Amino acid sequence: MPLTTPTLETERLRLRPFNDADGEDLFALQSDGFVLRYWDSPPWTDRASIARFMAGCLRMAEDGGGVRVAIEHNTNQEFLGWCTFNSWNPDFRSASLGFCLNQAAWGHGYATEAARALLGWAFETLDLNRVQAEADTRNIASARVLEKLGFVREGTLREDCIVNSDVSDSWIYGLLRREWAN
Repeated sequence: MPLTTPTLETERLRLRPFNDADGEDLFALQSDGFVLRYWDSPPWTDRASIARFMAGCLRMAEDGGGVRVAIEHNTNQEFLGWCTFNSWNPDFRSASLGFCLNQAAWGHGYATEAARALLGWAFETLDLNRVQAEADTRNIASARVLEKLGFVREGTLREDCIVNSDVSDSWIYGLLRREWAN
């Protein structure tokens, strides 16, 4: 069943479907090696990645596997990054959460605010029981975001990723419906 990508408003942010005007900001984010240093894939090097990403957003929603939303500041519409709810499995009532914000947006609570809004939408809209998330063990900031949202660290995936010959571990986090506090 297809999912409709929501538009959500928070105190400071607007989460919305991606549009063509986001292309350059998206490329700047996804090609920033410092921002993606803990990511499980290398930074983008060609602009064709923009179209593939946008098509993937549409396909994910059409297939019912999840949604990915652009995050912008609601006062000046500045592109801050994106948040995703994906791997939706209605049989297991589970899904995954992810987010990526540009460096200028770090340290302002935007990731927590955006993820909280998308989680709220998911728990209200779907018969969701569990959400999972992963963070590179070196990415303490992302781990803190997940913990602020109520996620519990459940374990470590040893040598989970190898990107550019850099081997890294990942923490696995889980959040259950009964633990969701909004």
